[in-house]
Parts: sequence; C-alpha cells; structure tokens
Amino acid sequence: MVEREWREATDLKPARVWLLAVLVVAAALRFWGIEVGLDGAVRAEEAALADRVVRMMTSGDLNPHDFETPSLYLYLQLPVASVRFMAGAVAGRWSGLAQVGPGDFVLSARIVIALFGLATVWLTHQIGMRWGARHALLAAGLVAVTPLHVRAAHAGVPAMLLAFFVALAFLLSLNAAERGTSKTFAWAGGAAGLAMATDYTGASALLLPLLAAWMTHPARPSRLACAFVALGSAALAFLAAVPFAVLDLPAFLDGFARAVGPRAETARGWVGYLSLLEASLKWPATVILAAGFALGAVRAVKGPGHVRWTLLVVFPVFFLWRISGDADASGLALLPAIAFASVLIANAVVSGVSLLRRFSIPRAPRTALIVALTVAALLPPLLASIRLVRALRAPAPPSAGSLRLDDAHVAAPSQPRDPV
Repeated sequence: MVEREWREATDLKPARVWLLAVLVVAAALRFWGIEVGLDGAVRAEEAALADRVVRMMTSGDLNPHDFETPSLYLYLQLPVASVRFMAGAVAGRWSGLAQVGPGDFVLSARIVIALFGLATVWLTHQIGMRWGARHALLAAGLVAVTPLHVRAAHAGVPAMLLAFFVALAFLLSLNAAERGTSKTFAWAGGAAGLAMATDYTGASALLLPLLAAWMTHPARPSRLACAFVALGSAALAFLAAVPFAVLDLPAFLDGFARAVGPRAETARGWVGYLSLLEASLKWPATVILAAGFALGAVRAVKGPGHVRWTLLVVFPVFFLWRISGDADASGLALLPAIAFASVLIANAVVSGVSLLRRFSIPRAPRTALIVALTVAALLPPLLASIRLVRALRAPAPPSAGSLRLDDAHVAAPSQPRDPV
C-alpha cells in the first residue's frame, strides 16, 4: 500500500482550471520571441545540430558519424525538418533540396523543443500530485516561470529534451514503486534509456527506477528482477534511439570516450551550478528550496512516503555531482534538476506550513502564509523570465551580423545578459 501523508481537503483533487492557466503562461513565455536567438554559445550549438539534420536529410545517410552527442535529438528533428521542407515546397519557397540550408529549419526545431518544455511543465504537475494538488500546481508553476527553463525552450538544442525524459523517468519510477510490477519498471527504465539517448548525462536517470526497485519490497516477481527489467528496457530504448552505436561501433566508442573523458578544467563545479540555480530561481525560492530539501531528507528517513521522498532528494544531488565536472558555457546542463527543485519548493511551502496545524494555528493564517510564500517563490523568476523574453526580442546590434552555415543564414540574436 502506498504511504500517504496527511492532506488538506484542497489537496485531494487537481485544480484543472488553474493548471490550464499555468500551461497558458508557460506557453506564452516559451513561444513569445521564439523566432529570435539566444547567446552565442547556445546559438552555435543549435546551428551545428541543424547542419547535421540537413546533411542527413539531403544525403539520406542516417549515420550521424559523430557520437559525442547521442542521436535521438537528430532523429526527432529529421522528420520535422522533412515536413517543413515539404510545406515550403508546396508554398513555392524552394524546388529542391539543394536550395535549403540549416537556417531554414531552426525555427521548426525550436517549436518542437518548446512543446517538450510545455510537456515538462505538465509532467511536473503529475509528479507533484503524488504529494497533493497544491504541491503539484505550485511545482508546475515554478517550472513554467523559471528563467533557465524558459531560456532552454527558445533553443533548438537537446537540453530540454533531456529534462523531459528525466522528468518522465521520475514519474514512471514513482508509478512503478506504487504498482510494484515488472512492467511498470520496464516503462521507467525505457524513459531513462531515452534520456541517455539524448545526452550521456541522462544515464543518471537510471538511478530513479533502480532506486525505486530496491526500495519497493512488494515488487513482483522480486526487487532484483524488476531492477534487471529496468536495465534491459533502458538498454533497448537506448539502442532503438542510437542504432549506430552497434552499426558503427568504432565511431560510437570514439565519440563516447570524448564525451565522458577527463573532466574539464573550465567546469563550473558544485558551487558554480548551485550559484546558477540560485540565479535562476532567485533568492526567496532558493531559501525555500533549502527548507524543502531538509524536509525531504527527514521524510526519506522517517516517512511516510519513503520511496518518493528518497527519489526526490537523492537524484538532484547525484545529478549535480555528475555534471559538476563538465564544461557547459550555457549552463543548460542543470535543466533536469529544475523539476526536482520545484517539487521540493512546493513541499516546503505547502507541507511545511501545514505542519503548523500541530500548534493549533487556524487554517486561515496557514492559507495566508502559503499564499505569501507562493508569491515570493513565483514572482521574482516570473519577472526575470519576462525581462529575458523582452530582451530576446530587442533589435540585434548592427555588429552582430548573422551566423552563416553553408548557404543559409541563421538570424543572430541580440546579446542580452545571461538571464540566469
């Protein structure tokens, strides 16, 4: 039986109207200004990926050849680019593949990534429902307005796709722990495999189903069997999304070695990524996050809900350790941790304040405190995201020029300050 914490009546039923409002805000922030670019580091990666997609489309060679980044992102964008080409041909924009270049497909790639960003907001809500409706709504709202998440949704790079699959693996691992069947652990493992097929750091998502299997005592047929099922499903999902890992094994091994080789001297480290998290969430939400992490650590030990609390507090620590040695100029490597941080903040606000009922504090003051903390957590990142999107839409300086790839142009953005 799944352990349940005490809940207010308002936590028992999802608020669909408010969730719709959160998704509308999330969509506005992600699609507003999507046609313009970001900073140089992100724009260069985006252009290089678009170039690889175009080369696959024009040559018919589905082998990426370069495996420093896994191929799921490319295979996802390839049919989108093909549909975009056919639509342009019908509209009379071009009459052959020789007339197109990477710049013609950047916008469609960004739209796909923005949709995955919107889906990640919804997944965070579904994760938060394991604690309560108010938790879910606040967690989804935080993901919706966090500047780092908004920034990533404007770029046709794999970071948002990785965040989506990590959140999906978390949700499916929670479901597997609740149901305790090998089938549910297979689904969770498959999501983790797709995360790894997006970026090798996504292999960290395997911790979620494996930890859930180890902690689920009534797992059927056994905890060990469920763990092996999750591992096998992850391997199959990875190979389905990166088939040339087998078909072109030398190139894959070479690219993998470059990607996960010695840690970079220019890495941000723990302190750098924690500073980046604070800069994106802003200090009120960061203080609440610290309280939420402390609450989560206690609940992971004492319960109720040992499994879900353990997954919630262990994974972000492990993931932060994993990326701390990587060189990431854009800071988007932190993105998968945002959903976990948002759920921890939501728990600090809702569950933390609800503990005051033990001191006979009436419900009205507790509700007022939850509202005040919610505003304190949401308003600063929301304002920062609005400033970010407005900065992206500002006219580019004359010296910015454009980024030229082959015979296509990718519009250069203005150069706003790092929003996070």
